[in-house]
Amino acid sequence: MEGSEHSPPHSEAAFSIVSGNRLEEVPLEVLRQRESKWLDMLNNWDKWMAKKHKKIRLRCQKGIPPSLRGRAWQYLSGGKVKLQQNPGKFDELDMSPGDPKWLDVIERDLHRQFPFHEMFVSRGGHGQQDLFRVLKAYTLYRPEEGYCQAQAPIAAVLLMHMPAEQAFWCLVQICEKYLPGYYSEKLEAIQLDGEILFSLLQKVSPVAHKHLSRQKIDPLLYMTEWFMCAFARTLPWSSVLRVWDMFFCEGVKIIFRVGLVLLKHALGSPEKLKACQGQYETIEQLRSLSPKIMQEAFLVQEVVELPITERQIEREHLIQLRRWQETRGELQCRSPPRLHGAKAILDAEPTPRGALQPSPSIRLPPDIPLPSPKAKPKPPKQAQKEQKRTKPSGHLDKPPIPNQTTAMTAGGDACAPQDVTLKDPASQDLVPQDSAPQDLTLHHSQESLTSQESEDTYL
Repeated sequence: MEGSEHSPPHSEAAFSIVSGNRLEEVPLEVLRQRESKWLDMLNNWDKWMAKKHKKIRLRCQKGIPPSLRGRAWQYLSGGKVKLQQNPGKFDELDMSPGDPKWLDVIERDLHRQFPFHEMFVSRGGHGQQDLFRVLKAYTLYRPEEGYCQAQAPIAAVLLMHMPAEQAFWCLVQICEKYLPGYYSEKLEAIQLDGEILFSLLQKVSPVAHKHLSRQKIDPLLYMTEWFMCAFARTLPWSSVLRVWDMFFCEGVKIIFRVGLVLLKHALGSPEKLKACQGQYETIEQLRSLSPKIMQEAFLVQEVVELPITERQIEREHLIQLRRWQETRGELQCRSPPRLHGAKAILDAEPTPRGALQPSPSIRLPPDIPLPSPKAKPKPPKQAQKEQKRTKPSGHLDKPPIPNQTTAMTAGGDACAPQDVTLKDPASQDLVPQDSAPQDLTLHHSQESLTSQESEDTYL
C-alpha cells in the first residue's frame, strides 16, 4: 500500500497518476482562476488575514494551487515572517559544523525519506543534501531538542515545495507553533494528544472507542506516526497535500479530525469489527487502511464537516493534563502553548512588523531605467491648467498637490506601498515639483520587479 510502513511512500508513477486525476477533477480554467485569486491574496496578505481570514480558510479547504503551494505555506505558517526577522541566520547555522551525535543519526535517516521521489532517490543528491542541511540547522537552532526521526519526513515534504532556507523556517514554525513538544525527548506532548484523541473519539464514534477500550490498545500504538509526521507517511500523496493545506491554515485540529475520521471509518461499525477480534488484528486494520477512506475528495469532505473545534481540543487538553499530573506528576517538557493556525500565529506576533511584500526575482542597479509596458504618467489636466494660469510673479494660484492616483499607476504592482505621497527621506517634506517625475520613474522601476518571488517558480 502506498505510504505504508513497509512500502515506499510515493513513487514517481504515483505523482503522474495523481496529476492526471487532478486535471480531470479541476478544469484548467478553474485552476487558473484559483491561481489568480491566490496571487491577489499573497500580494495583499496582511489585509486578507486581517479582514477576510474566513475566505482564506475556505480556499485552503478547496486546495491551494500546486504552483503557489510552497509560497502559501510560508505565508500561512509565519515562516516568511521568521525568515525576514532573521536574515542570514540559516546561512550561519548551515556553515556551523553541528553536533556529531546528531549528524550521524540524521545521515542514517536521509535515504528513508521518500526514496522513490526524484529529489531523494540518489544518495548524496541535492535533495538529500538539502534535507541534511535543514535538519542539522534545526539541531543547532534548538540544541535542547536536537533531532527526532519524525522531523525528517516533515522537512522532506517542505523541500519538495520550497528552497532549503524557507523549508527550515517552516519546520521551525511547525515544531514551535503548530506541534510544540512533539519532538522533545520524552514525547510527552504526543502522549497527551493521544489521550485527547481517544477521549474525542467517544463523541465521534462510540463503537470504535468501545472496541479500542475493550482491547486495551494504547493510542500511541496507532496515532504516533499519524500525528508526528502529519500523515505524510500514511495517506496518498494528493490527500497529504490537501491535509497540509488545511493544517497550515487551521492548525492541529485538522490533524485530530483526520485521525478521528480514519478511526471512525476503520472501526466504527460492527461489520468492520468482525475482522478485528484481537489487539493484533485491530492494529493491522489501522496500519492497512482502506484506500476509499483515504481518498482525497472523501477524506477532505469528512474532515471539513467533522464538528471538532479548537475549544473542544483545548478543554480536553486541560482535562488530560490534570489527569497526567495526578498520576505521573508534572510534565518535564516545557514547550510553549500551541497556536491553532495561521490567524493565531499572526495575532501572536510580539512586536509590530513590516507588511509582507513579494521580493523581486530580478534585481537591477537603481540607476538603470526599466522600460514600462504602460505609457508614462502624464500630469493631470487640472495641474496643466493651473500651470497656465500663473501670476506674473511666477507663483501658482494654488500649490501643486502630488496626485496619488498617478503615483499608484506608476507603482504598477498590486503590492505598492499604501503611503504614495512623494517625500524627501531626509526632510520628510514634499519634494519640489520638478523632481517628482524622476522619483516616480524610480518608484516604477523598483515596484515593477516585485511581481513574483524567486521561490514562486520552485516546483
